[in-house]
Amino acid sequence: MKYVGIDLGGTNIVAGIVDDEGKILCQVERPTGNTRPFAEVAKDMALAAVEAIEKAGLTPADVEGIGIGVPGAIDHVNGRATAVNLGWHMEPVRDEMQKVINLPIHMDNDGNAAALGEIMVGSMKGAKDAVFITLGTGVGGGLMVNGKMLRGAHSVAGEIGHMSSMLYGGVDCNCGQQGCWEKYTSATALIAFAREAMEQHPDCLIAQKTGGDKAKVNAKVVIDAAKEGDAVALKLFNDYAYALGRGIASLIHILDPEVVALGGGVSRAGDFLLDAVREQVKKCVMHPDMPYARVELATLGNEAGLIGAAMLCAEAAGK
Repeated sequence: MKYVGIDLGGTNIVAGIVDDEGKILCQVERPTGNTRPFAEVAKDMALAAVEAIEKAGLTPADVEGIGIGVPGAIDHVNGRATAVNLGWHMEPVRDEMQKVINLPIHMDNDGNAAALGEIMVGSMKGAKDAVFITLGTGVGGGLMVNGKMLRGAHSVAGEIGHMSSMLYGGVDCNCGQQGCWEKYTSATALIAFAREAMEQHPDCLIAQKTGGDKAKVNAKVVIDAAKEGDAVALKLFNDYAYALGRGIASLIHILDPEVVALGGGVSRAGDFLLDAVREQVKKCVMHPDMPYARVELATLGNEAGLIGAAMLCAEAAGK
């Protein structure tokens, strides 16, 4: 079986042909242009699917369908999506794309899609209860309970980045609330706190690595500086790991999963991140001497979103 997967991000549309073992046979990429009208982006997603099919030497009849990971909430019944960062509100994605390519279209939140990929062919393969966390521009997630993706009564389960991490106040979030978890645990949050720290500590290693240019600060710069022992970067990193560990402990208390897997750009920090987060989780779980979820790194890397999107088709077919 072959499927089209589309990983829709704020920057790029990535489309590819994926087989039922999770192997990417080919992929193409187009800019999202997240300020463009919805219809233009939807048309480009459909054209990217067509391009991927042709690049693989296939025809639409050779693929089972199109799966799409969307950074937002999905109306599965009507094929609509709401994505705050794209300016979408209940947009008719399925209908708009099927004007260009007449294939079954299956959508889900991008965190759910990536989680499905990790569960079906990646780090959480075989798990019945699992949590996947993406640490990128925001924080997304996917939840599996008793062998099935948890989507909730209104299809918004898994929006873990918007768990409240503060009793009152906190950093303003794009969702309109304050103190959301992703404002402390996303790559964007780490970068924002690092830029603030540069103002107070102009001689810190982060400033040295970027020549004092805040625009050059990214999560890797901060983490590399922390690895090198810079006091300012270490404080930022430890605060980040603390916030991440506390949130994971809360998810463990609620869901009691077998495994929690960390993906997204920040997870590239590898064991440096994993060790710090595991330490914080152990401090925060209610009974650290009793069995609780293991925390691991996801294995599909940047391909999790694309593979997982394709696996939505496999899931729909009962694979």
